Amino acid sequence: MFTFVGSLNEIQMSIQNERKRREALVYHAKPKPGKIEVVPTKKYATQRDLALAYSPGVAAPCLEIEKDKNNSYKYTSKGNLVAVISNGTAVLGLGDIGPEASKPVMEGKGLLFKIFADIDVFDIEVDTKNVDEFIQTVKHIAPTFGGINLEDIKAPEAFEIERRLKEELDIPVMHDDQHGTAIISAAALLNAVELAEKKIEDVKIVVSGAGAAAVSCTRLYKAFGAQADNIVMLDSKGVIRKDRENLSAEKDEFATSRKIDTLEEAMQDADVFVGLSIADIVTPDMLLSMAKNPIVFAMANPNPEIDYDLAVSTRKDLIMATGRSDHPNQVNNVLGFPFIFRGALDVRATKINEAMKMAAVRALAELAKENVPEQVNIAYGETKLGFGREYIIPKPFDSRLLTKIPPAVAKAAMESGVAKEPIEDWQRYEDELYERMGGDNKITRLLLNRAKLNPKRVVYAEADHLDVLKAAQIGHDEGLCKPILLGRKDVILELMQELEFEKTDAVEIIDPKSDECKDQVNAYAEVFWNARKRNGITLYEAQKLMRERNYYASMMVNEGDADALLSGYSRAYPTVVKPILDLIGMDKGVTRIAATNLMNTTRGPLFISDTSINIEPDSEDLAKIAYMTSRIVKMFGMEPIMAMVSYANFGSSKHDKAKKIKRAVEILHDKMPDLIVDGELQVDFALNRRMLESKFPFSKLAGRKVNTLIFPNLDAANSNYKLIKELNQTDSIGPILMGLKKPAHVLQLGASVEEMVNMTAVAVVDAQEKEKRAHTGIPH
Repeated sequence: MFTFVGSLNEIQMSIQNERKRREALVYHAKPKPGKIEVVPTKKYATQRDLALAYSPGVAAPCLEIEKDKNNSYKYTSKGNLVAVISNGTAVLGLGDIGPEASKPVMEGKGLLFKIFADIDVFDIEVDTKNVDEFIQTVKHIAPTFGGINLEDIKAPEAFEIERRLKEELDIPVMHDDQHGTAIISAAALLNAVELAEKKIEDVKIVVSGAGAAAVSCTRLYKAFGAQADNIVMLDSKGVIRKDRENLSAEKDEFATSRKIDTLEEAMQDADVFVGLSIADIVTPDMLLSMAKNPIVFAMANPNPEIDYDLAVSTRKDLIMATGRSDHPNQVNNVLGFPFIFRGALDVRATKINEAMKMAAVRALAELAKENVPEQVNIAYGETKLGFGREYIIPKPFDSRLLTKIPPAVAKAAMESGVAKEPIEDWQRYEDELYERMGGDNKITRLLLNRAKLNPKRVVYAEADHLDVLKAAQIGHDEGLCKPILLGRKDVILELMQELEFEKTDAVEIIDPKSDECKDQVNAYAEVFWNARKRNGITLYEAQKLMRERNYYASMMVNEGDADALLSGYSRAYPTVVKPILDLIGMDKGVTRIAATNLMNTTRGPLFISDTSINIEPDSEDLAKIAYMTSRIVKMFGMEPIMAMVSYANFGSSKHDKAKKIKRAVEILHDKMPDLIVDGELQVDFALNRRMLESKFPFSKLAGRKVNTLIFPNLDAANSNYKLIKELNQTDSIGPILMGLKKPAHVLQLGASVEEMVNMTAVAVVDAQEKEKRAHTGIPH
């Protein structure tokens, strides 16, 4: 029997893995193959535009570059273009799979460069394992690029390739596999040593692994003061000792004269363990043999050298980091390479030298000691992250990385004499970096990440539709929610089989019209009837309504049998909203519900209200809508900077439509003086900081980046959000209902699977917030 269960579990796991494999293949293949593309940055609509872009206009910049090749930075994209180059000999955990097979990884690296630091990338896959041929290829194409990121090249060839390219090229070159982990772990080590009340020059360090990353890490630790006599490095054969024969130059650099052979011996009284090897090689006994306040960086992926939970239960005084995102102190290369190249490119550095890497380390270490923005706390489900044993390096979602690391790297490049174009106005540079934080969908990643921290029971009221069920499946598989599926059970089960969506105890299926649901329908009807019997509802009518899935779903949330609901995929908006209002109702003190949409625009997140509910709100209503929207913006961890928009600017029109906005602003300024809101304003002035500051320097919004627009009526808000969505292919999350007592959200008719997944996360986070307020007694 147990053998059968084990086999069944294995079969289910195999099915799930196969589905995820196919999902990954579809992601990379559709709607167009690959993950990156080239997008024009200049106008090309007219013949004149094309004549400037190509012949004959293109001759002018060509001749200027011929006079001085440095002009290529002025007239081409070279200054913001990095090559991600590999020969596919050491790809992730896949090994030597060849250049073509490495391309998806290189495209992925290019995507990370873009979304984290706004750096453009061409991925280059080179079909040679010969070191000289590889180097010559890179040198021949180097004039195209402002920097070279070497990727997934096996050691020891990687050492020579990087060394020679750094010597022979006049642009930054970095092998991220070596230096990325080194930079991030060095920052973590500086802070961990400080917390352990030790000195880096005194600590005894054990390094498990002797590949490119391990060598680079250890060299950087030495640069910060670690002593060679205190370091023991191991490879697959054991401790690297001076009396071992045929050591490579890199291994010989770290060979010890101590008479020890095993990891167990090396760990005795060690202060620091750095793992860049294989899973589960460190035992609890080894951990117990380490010195007081041991520091363990178990960075093997996907499974560390010792399990995190096992380690922290073994040593209460442990400071631990891993390469995993589900544990504190993740050593993640994305904390480094995008921002290091950003700083190097912005001063036209000729190389990435030790001074620049060390500056990045110090900046990362110092950033971990600063107060953490609320957006980061929210993303990771923390009340307040703060410098300590479980927070020794910043989180990847911390937007401050872009404004802290590049300036530190740029200054180091200038001070070390490798910057060709020094920065003179640092405030302007920081402003430029801030503007680069635009539409990289960070807010969506934050939202999904936060939902996973405390998943809730979400009712999908139209689960017998394939796309709705797909969204529920993703919500379940990704750990966003515990789905409750409403609809015809036979249809749902058939669709689940088609989707290979495994039915488990965590997935509930309910058909309100079935006989098996009769008792619950009657119980809900009784509750509804008792609440509404003096308002013309009979028990029979209540029973009839409870068989309708939107009423049933709303009652589930109302009675605490579910935490949130989603509906509206196949039904008109008013028919879905009415049951929600009838059963869940408005929150205390709320007189009107409203809706906002979050648009992931190229300039960053932009909230638009009211997009779905109020047709022609008056001044009082607009003030309430603005206030409710500000609460949603804060829920996403952002400070609301709000513009009340109109066709007029600050009293330029005396029409009642404009006066309505002006009065709403007066109400907000009077009743909520701390809220950053102003108007009436035309949309272009609201979104263009320079225009606003130039013409209306007295405004509360002057010098600020507006992230919320409150429109005067439903026509304007709904039309604008859909216009932005369609013209710019902008992701939209919403409409997010505001003002309800409990979490319920209405999908757009025919919403995509991705939109429904995002709304699942919104519903979960909304439920988390309402639960938190209920427990703390904070008014909603």
